[in-house]
Formats: sequence, C-alpha cells, structure tokens
Amino acid sequence: MIRIVITGSECTGKTTLAEALAARLEVAWVREFARAYAAGLGRPLEYADVDAIARGQIAAEDAVVGSLPAGVPADRPLVIQDTDLLSTVVYSRHYYEDCPAWIEAEAGRRRADLYLLAGIDVPWVPDGNQRDRGDLREEMQRLFREALHAHGAPFVALAGSLDDRLEAALAAVRALVRQHPDSN
Repeated sequence: MIRIVITGSECTGKTTLAEALAARLEVAWVREFARAYAAGLGRPLEYADVDAIARGQIAAEDAVVGSLPAGVPADRPLVIQDTDLLSTVVYSRHYYEDCPAWIEAEAGRRRADLYLLAGIDVPWVPDGNQRDRGDLREEMQRLFREALHAHGAPFVALAGSLDDRLEAALAAVRALVRQHPDSN
C-alpha cells in the first residue's frame, strides 16, 4: 500500500485537496482525526489531548487501510491521507514544546511514501478555536518543512489554485506509483 499524505500549516486546503485527489484517483482517503476530536471537546486542546489525537489518527488510518478489499488493483495500490502523525508531532512541539516520544517514534515508523506540502499562498480563514495561528503561517510552514526533512520524508511542495495543486499532486502521485515495485 502506498500512502500519500497531504500536510502543511493550517488553512491551506489540505482536506479539500485530499478529497479531490482521492476522487480523481478513485482511491480511499483518511480524514484528519484531530479536527473532529477538537470540535467535539467543547474546550481548547491541551497537551493531555495529544496522546488521544495520535491514537485516533492511527486508528483512522488503520481502519481505512483495513477496509480495503484484498487484491487492490495494481493501478490503485494507494490511500490518500488528510494529515498523519507528523502533523501531531509538529503541532505538539509548537503548542506545548514537547511531544510524547512514542508518537515521534511511531511517526517515523508510519512515514508515508510521499507528502504533499500544501502552500500558504491561499487565504487564511479562521474557524473557531481550531485555526488560531493565521499570523504564524510562515513559521508553521517552516516547522512542517523542517519536520519533513528531519524525518527523511519525501515531499513535493504545492502552490497555486486548487486546480494547480491537484494537477501537481496527480503528477507526483502518478510518478511515485510508476516507480513503486508493487504497481508493476
């Protein structure tokens, strides 16, 4: 299974792109767990929530991958993810100056085959207490880029309109699938 993760700072169109990319490729996609978790809390997130967010993200990923039929067609051996544990690491370190060691280790073990880094060249839109760092977009994007490098994660930076991002993402994914031994 090839895993493609859309990542980057908040409010960069990751969910929209993940959904559109999965639809175009006719593959499954994993929704971001943290968003639903935070929305259901009724309070701001705390460091104590990082563990639950990581475990929920893992469960969401495993549930989608586990639900795929055996013998996924060779031209579609992939899943699209709207974020992964690497985001949990970045946000935990940013907000709380710490991240549980097991999460960082698991992020390394579960590293995706390709990350699509959504650029900050789209308008920032606040949405309650979940998007609260509009003034720090460049800093957050730098943190994501540094985390990708630190984890040795292959990535392609995306910019422009949704259509531009989608076309660049499709090209990157198709190139990866052509190179992947299980797709031949």
